[in-house]
Amino acid sequence: MTTTTTTPTATPTPKPTPGPAETYWHEVGSPVGPLLLTAGSDGALTSLSVPGQKGGRSVRDGWRRDAGPFRAAEEQLGAYFAGELTEFSLPLRAEGTAFRERVWAALDDVPYGATTTYGEIAARIGASRPAVRAVGGAIGANPLLILRPCHRVIGADGSLTGYAGGLERKTRLLSLEGAPLSRPAPLPATPR
Repeated sequence: MTTTTTTPTATPTPKPTPGPAETYWHEVGSPVGPLLLTAGSDGALTSLSVPGQKGGRSVRDGWRRDAGPFRAAEEQLGAYFAGELTEFSLPLRAEGTAFRERVWAALDDVPYGATTTYGEIAARIGASRPAVRAVGGAIGANPLLILRPCHRVIGADGSLTGYAGGLERKTRLLSLEGAPLSRPAPLPATPR
């Protein structure tokens, strides 16, 4: 008689389904008005909004008010507005399409006190000239105002076009940084 021994197979323990990610929020005072900061449970900042911002965030039910995760951000923002900090070193996590994320990453390369144009951002990410409008849309959807310096992007003619936080705030931020508030208009082409 042959006996077969079988090893019982272990039933895998189901992984717990993750619950909704926690969102923390804190409000920080600033010379451009109150700043609403949000962060995930990992501590990465997910948004910085200002009152009246087009597409800005507002506190939602279930969010936890807690200043703890925002201490470094509050310190760095204070130093920035005092003119003592020119580059932020904070964990940021903004979720968007691959295109938007490329545009937002390009904003990080625009130095303090400088300006660039929508067309220059498009060229920097390898987008075609017709994509400039889409670049403008991505910049307008930037959820991390000030931290991702979309205020440093101006029109090709040097005009202070669009800013989700309002043109008055854009002007104040550029003035704080000592950035040129306009560019010289290009010379008209002369016929030969």
